[in-house]
Amino acid sequence: MSDPLSTLAQRCRHHEEIRKSRFLAIAAPVDSAEQAMAFLREASDPAATHNCWAYRIGQDYRFNDDGEPGGTAGRPILQAIEGQGMDRVAVLVTRWFGGIKLGAGGLVRAYGGTAAECLRRAERVPIVAMARLGLRCDFAALALLKARLKDLHAVIESEQFDADGVALQLQLPEVGVDELTLLVRDLTRGRSEPHRIGPQA
Repeated sequence: MSDPLSTLAQRCRHHEEIRKSRFLAIAAPVDSAEQAMAFLREASDPAATHNCWAYRIGQDYRFNDDGEPGGTAGRPILQAIEGQGMDRVAVLVTRWFGGIKLGAGGLVRAYGGTAAECLRRAERVPIVAMARLGLRCDFAALALLKARLKDLHAVIESEQFDADGVALQLQLPEVGVDELTLLVRDLTRGRSEPHRIGPQA
């Protein structure tokens, strides 16, 4: 898929009734496995028959059938997330059993379909690859540098002053890294250059 991945702008819900069973999908944007699990714990209904879920955050994914036959709930929910080209998303599908068994194929369609429809209707935002950089700058160039950082959509996370100037840690979209590198070289007359720190967000 060549389209950039997207995540949810906000939490969303979708409800379906399938052969007397009620299915409620709740999807949320998440940035970490801890955040995903916290959302799933908070949104699950302990009184429901099943709370099945999946999440994907980059290469990290998990799913859970919560007592439904293996492969009929969690995996179809994960496939719905992937099929919609989404990332950094957790989806919970809660089922209240209505007395009619759906069979394995019916469960796959019910869980996967409810999750997919929830995500289809949701407002989404593109995921922008971010880079975290550190750099040094002398006092004379600082005001000009800060003014230009806004144009690059860079966010300063920390600044530490010492006798020689300031050390900045900032985050900006990956596409702006080369431009920032040229800018810093120019402003410091080649004395400073940004360096990457930590994993990319």
